[in-house]
Amino acid sequence: VFKLKFERREPERARMILAKAREKGGTMRMWMKSAVVERELGNAEAQRQLLQNGLSKHPLAWKLWLMLGQLEVKDGNLQKAREHYATAMRQCGDCVPLWTAAAGLEETSGNMSKARALLEQARLKNKKNPELWLAAVRTEQRGGKAAAAQALMAKALQECPSSGVLWAEAVQMAPRPQRKSKSVDALKRCDNNPHVIHAVAHLFWSDRKVDKARSWFNRCVTLEPDIGDFWAQYYKFECQHGTAEQQAEVLKRAMEAEPHHGERWCTVSKNPSNAHDPIDVILKKVLVAMEKAEQAALQQALA
Repeated sequence: VFKLKFERREPERARMILAKAREKGGTMRMWMKSAVVERELGNAEAQRQLLQNGLSKHPLAWKLWLMLGQLEVKDGNLQKAREHYATAMRQCGDCVPLWTAAAGLEETSGNMSKARALLEQARLKNKKNPELWLAAVRTEQRGGKAAAAQALMAKALQECPSSGVLWAEAVQMAPRPQRKSKSVDALKRCDNNPHVIHAVAHLFWSDRKVDKARSWFNRCVTLEPDIGDFWAQYYKFECQHGTAEQQAEVLKRAMEAEPHHGERWCTVSKNPSNAHDPIDVILKKVLVAMEKAEQAALQQALA
């Protein structure tokens, strides 16, 4: 019932339903959904209060801690965000998103050494975790430390030799003449991994091998239709090289798949201003976000 009222843009009704659920004790999800409603309504203080109350009943609920930290960052209360993340990481030390959020806060604040230290601490507590290695690699890349990023990637692949997300990143990081051989290594290590398939599709695209690229993009979204970033890149490819019918077909399939995951996808879809957007609108917004990120990376490389 809550979901129906929320999606119909009836926040007051959704609020009442959730309040009754909380009176009966309330699961962690009820507290989280309550905070989401207040976030959409722009009631930061009510959202904060709900998150704090929810955490008093569910102190190991890492999603509530993450939302509370993100709220403080949004409101400019960086020290409070640091304190919340520190408390959360002590209680939920195996939660990767908390570690990456805390490191991201330090990075954007210009504290690169602190960001590195947090990610290293996280890897010590969570062995063989590809996401933490990937976060460390990308932190160095954004900081313009290409050699450090390559060194970390080498260590990452030693510790996680069959990680698709790491091999896909390694392919993209490799100098252009080495990408083909790197992709062969990636496919040997983790054949049929959608992240690697996606990286290979990109290789064919950059080499203007349109038919092969289309085939591999199709294979990628068939293997993992729930990752919205793949659909966005596939659609971008068809916008450059496909017909109007091919573009429409990708959009139709994406809408039928209703993806929920992907780095860019989650960033866009979970933005309160996009909460009620249909899949095709979110996909196009993800595409814009990707293009902006690519332009920023190119400018940094040329700087």
